[in-house]
Amino acid sequence: MIEIYLFVNPLGGICLNVEKDILKLVETENKKIQFRFIPLVNMQTINHLIKLFEIPTHDIEQRNQLFEDIYSAALDYKAAQLQGKKKGRHLLLGLQQAVAVDNIPYSSELAEKLVVEAGGDLDMFKADRQSEFVKESFQTDQQIAREMGIVKHPSAVVYNYTCDRDFGVLVEDCDSMDEIKRLCETSEDTLQYFHEKFELNHYEDSRVPHGHLHLL
Repeated sequence: MIEIYLFVNPLGGICLNVEKDILKLVETENKKIQFRFIPLVNMQTINHLIKLFEIPTHDIEQRNQLFEDIYSAALDYKAAQLQGKKKGRHLLLGLQQAVAVDNIPYSSELAEKLVVEAGGDLDMFKADRQSEFVKESFQTDQQIAREMGIVKHPSAVVYNYTCDRDFGVLVEDCDSMDEIKRLCETSEDTLQYFHEKFELNHYEDSRVPHGHLHLL
């Protein structure tokens, strides 16, 4: 079995492309692949986006709006997931497509429209969206990211249990699928490649597989 944890910007276009590629990989590979898209919101990611969008450092209003939009989108995703993983993914990919590709401003109305499109219960979504459980679930995701040393998105952590690899591998800035696909291979040559290339960082947490984390 293979497990992929992808840490994403819930409004990011690059993350959208990687997510689509992972979904295609799951559909086409004969191996059993489990995956999880995790929204990542921290000061490092916000500061990176501020530079990317060329927002003046003294413009506090734009900085705060950027943070609020991404944080709100992350909570939207967590709330939609409570009605099923597919509904959650529909909302996540829909938000990214609308904001990053179609240049539609983020809004709660946009998120609610996507929930309805996915066949979700809108009243339930609105109630869950305001719940402490959803906020705590989001914080749990951020804790996982901190403990795994994730500071950028998109970043992926891949655990391949189909070979004798007893560690996860972290791929930062994974704007292409090349390394992720290679991590899903099971040949001895691939295993030796990763043993030689990665530095070892110890990682343990009950919410994700135990073992070691290698950095690419």
